[in-house]
Amino acid sequence: MTIKRRDFLKKAGAGAGAVALGACGPGETAAVTGGAAVSGPRVEWRLSSSYPPSTDILYWVAERIAERVSTMTGGNFTIRVYAPGEIVPGGQVMDAVMQGTTQCGLSPGYYYMGKNPALAFDTCVPFGLDSRGQIAWLHHGGGLDLINSIYADFGVMGLPAACTGTQMGGWFREEIGGLSDLTGLRMRIPGVGGEIMVRLGVTVQALQAAEIYPALERGAIDATEWVGPHDDEKLGFYQVAKHYYYPGWWEPGSTSTFMMNLAAYEELPSTYRELLHTVCNETMVQSMARYDAMNPPALQRLLGEGGVTLHEFPTDIMEAAWDHSAAYLEEQASDDAQFREVYESWKAFRASSFSWFNSNESSYARFAFPRV
Repeated sequence: MTIKRRDFLKKAGAGAGAVALGACGPGETAAVTGGAAVSGPRVEWRLSSSYPPSTDILYWVAERIAERVSTMTGGNFTIRVYAPGEIVPGGQVMDAVMQGTTQCGLSPGYYYMGKNPALAFDTCVPFGLDSRGQIAWLHHGGGLDLINSIYADFGVMGLPAACTGTQMGGWFREEIGGLSDLTGLRMRIPGVGGEIMVRLGVTVQALQAAEIYPALERGAIDATEWVGPHDDEKLGFYQVAKHYYYPGWWEPGSTSTFMMNLAAYEELPSTYRELLHTVCNETMVQSMARYDAMNPPALQRLLGEGGVTLHEFPTDIMEAAWDHSAAYLEEQASDDAQFREVYESWKAFRASSFSWFNSNESSYARFAFPRV
C-alpha cells in the first residue's frame, strides 16, 4: 500500500466527526455507553509501551485507552498492553508500530529523532511551550498535522495522549555550583535536551526507565532526569542522589504519543477512529491532572523523610542553555526543510503563547504563589 505524505490527513478526518449511530452489519454488535452506541467489528490490537508499570501514571494512560475502547465498543475493539521488554524495548516502540509488530504504542516522539529530528516537537524542545501551550499548538495551531505528516513517512499516525507538565531538572550526586561543574558530568537525558547538555560539556547517555537507577547506584552516571517528584520517588533516585534541581528547561511541557500503524488505523471503521481521538483527549487531560495532584505531596516527602535538597539551576547554566538551544534549533532549521516547516509554526505559536502567559498568568503567579 503506497501512502503519500499528507494524504492520510484527509483520511484521518473521516474519524474526526461525530460517532455514527446506525444498524449493525453482519458480525457486528453495538455497545451502549451513556446513551451512545458504538458499533463495529471485532478488532484486536497490541500496544507496546515505553513506560514500565512503576511509572504508574504514564503506564495507566495505555491501560486507560485500552479500557475505554473496550468498554465503549462492548468488548469488540480490544487493545492488549505490553510493558517495555515484553515485545520490544521501550526505545523501539515506534519501530514495532512501523513494522506492524504491534498496531499501536505509547511513546514520546523525541525518542526517534534519529529517524527525523523534527519529531522532537511532538514531545517538547528546550525552553518550549508549557503543557497548555503544547496541547494548544498541537490541536489548534497546526502542530499535529505537521507532526503527522512526518509520521506518515514511516507509516505511522500519532495522537497526543499524555502530558507531564513542566518537568524537574533532575538528580545529581554532587551539587552543581555553576556551568563549569557540568564539564565531564555523565547524565541520562534524552531528546534535544541531551543535545544541549552535550554542548554544555556533559557526557550524555540514553537509558530507559528500568536502567536508570542501577546506573546511578553503581556510579555509571552522575545525574539523571525523568519526569518529576511522583515518578522520581517511585523510581528511587533520591536514595543515591540527594540534589534535586529545577526547572527542567528541556521539557517544559512534555507530551507522549499514542502511535498507530497507519494502515491499521485506516482499516478501522470511522466510529473506532473517532473513539480513539476522544479517548486520547481524555487521557491527555487526566494524566496532566494526576501529575498536578500527585507531584506536590511527593515533593514534600522527598524533602522531608527522603533527605533531599532542592536547588534552582544557577543562572549561568540557564543562560548558556538558552543560547545553545536557540542556536541548535536555528541550525537544524537551516539544514532541513521539513524541520524548518515545523519549527517556524512552533516558533510563531510560542511567541504568541509566551506573550499571553507573561502578561496575565505570570502576573498572577508572581503575586499569589509565594504567599501560600
